[in-house]
Amino acid sequence: MISIIGPSGSGKTTLIRTINALESLDGGEIILYGEDYLRAEPSSTNARCAPGTAHRHGLPELQPVPHRTVLDNVMLAPRYHQLLDQPVAREQAPALLDRVGLLAHAHKYPGQLSGGQQQRVAIARALALKPDIMLLDEPTSALDPELVGEVLKVIQSLAREGMTMLIVTTRWTSPCRFPTAWC
Repeated sequence: MISIIGPSGSGKTTLIRTINALESLDGGEIILYGEDYLRAEPSSTNARCAPGTAHRHGLPELQPVPHRTVLDNVMLAPRYHQLLDQPVAREQAPALLDRVGLLAHAHKYPGQLSGGQQQRVAIARALALKPDIMLLDEPTSALDPELVGEVLKVIQSLAREGMTMLIVTTRWTSPCRFPTAWC
């Protein structure tokens, strides 16, 4: 887990969006496994991580779709990226919801959930893409203090499972609430 901490407007979100190819670089480069990450050839080590195959990065920055159930929200990403057909996505989604502690809420709509629960839906949706790297942009910034713990528990669990994460935040205390082995 890598945390980037800085004030608002310092470029943290731009960095995350550039890594996920949602914004382009004005200059410089991103090197991963010794190669230019943004210009990876199909045969390279980075090909499965290249922006053209955006499914390799989890970026749970988008809010759940309000008119779709929690289960449908988790199924959207792999279907959109044509990674899974609907029956397979439907089969895998409950396990992802269970992983973030929301299986009991599968048939609810996002408006029926707390902010922390909605953020966990977004994390489950990103996990459905089977990312190599989970990109977390201010994962607790809009949450009430009592809901921050819910999201941090999920992030801690992912860290224990070996998920590589890049977290950007303005709050010095958030990433340091993790055990030192993951901070």
